[in-house]
Amino acid sequence: MKIHEYQAKEVLRRYKTPLLQGRVAYSVEEAVNVAREIGGEVWVVKAQIHAGGRGKGGGVKLARSIDEVRKHAEAILGMQLVTHQTGPEGKKVNQLLIEAGCNIDHEYYLAAVLDRETARVAVMGSYEGGMDIEEVAAKTPGKIKKEFFDPSEGMHGFQARRLALAIGIPQALVNKAAGLILGVAKCFVEEDASLVEINPLVTTKDGGVLALDAKMSFDDNALFRHTDIEAYRDVTEEVPEETEAKKYDLSYIKLEGNIGCMVNGAGLAMSTMDIIKLHGGSPANFLDVGGGASTERVTAAFKLILSDKAVKAVLVNIFGGIMKCDVIAAGVIAAAKETKLQVPVVVRLEGTNVEKGRKLLDESGLKIQSATDLTDAAKKVVAAAKG
Repeated sequence: MKIHEYQAKEVLRRYKTPLLQGRVAYSVEEAVNVAREIGGEVWVVKAQIHAGGRGKGGGVKLARSIDEVRKHAEAILGMQLVTHQTGPEGKKVNQLLIEAGCNIDHEYYLAAVLDRETARVAVMGSYEGGMDIEEVAAKTPGKIKKEFFDPSEGMHGFQARRLALAIGIPQALVNKAAGLILGVAKCFVEEDASLVEINPLVTTKDGGVLALDAKMSFDDNALFRHTDIEAYRDVTEEVPEETEAKKYDLSYIKLEGNIGCMVNGAGLAMSTMDIIKLHGGSPANFLDVGGGASTERVTAAFKLILSDKAVKAVLVNIFGGIMKCDVIAAGVIAAAKETKLQVPVVVRLEGTNVEKGRKLLDESGLKIQSATDLTDAAKKVVAAAKG
């Protein structure tokens, strides 16, 4: 689950992270009032969407007067902001973060992520922060420095200081930067985050070290431990189908292909998508109905797939262990009748109650192709999608 920058900063304040004064605004007048309350002579007006690259897309503007705050707020609020992370359709800006300006000396990069190869947390930093960090990572990965720690132990102070020195923090500010780095590492572990990113982390002309921006995402499986984080969810920023899937405890990710997939088991789902690609097709989604799905959940899953207008054919691939093949068949039939199925469906069933499941499908009167194995299923669904 992702949250907005202003929410991420609220979380970071719990870890004594040095931040600029700022507040969220939902209207132009509110933005102006926030700027007046903050005071000073310079403010930053920042679009709040779940995507990076906002500055390049025109969603972050510097204002040197209250009139400029108003002007930028009017331009950004309600705009369809397009960045390299939103895709060409962009995202609508419904809220702004108004912050005080600061006198930046240098911009750095800092982030904490899970490193699956070492089963540790990686805290990464770079002397080259700001909007072009993706380019730094692609062209000069050696400029990104890393420290690893076991989440059960936490990050050590010497590691934070070593990272601060490695990315070029001035000697006089190393302890301040190390304190911020330790706070980010602790936040990552305690809040069950999957990403905590500060881009940029800045040093200021008056000797400060600040988190100028903040991005966070969290492990959905751990949100039951963090109801305060769960409350930050903004469903308007999420893919509607993925939001609907959560209601039925389905693992669903929308993709850009035209072959809908309904599979039980994450590994089998990924294998199914791979074999579709191998035979010249393109998956429209990842969908794992789980091991103990009910007819209701299977029906919801099938309807979810068919709600995607890009889907030209559907592959149902079920290996019945805990999941029974006749339950899958009943769900497919119910959803197909309810949605007045218009696209071809290929079904491959194996395992518990497979004969019952096949019989239900054969007697349903629906135009459903059976497949003998996964290769056969992939070939048939790719041909069906091509029409």
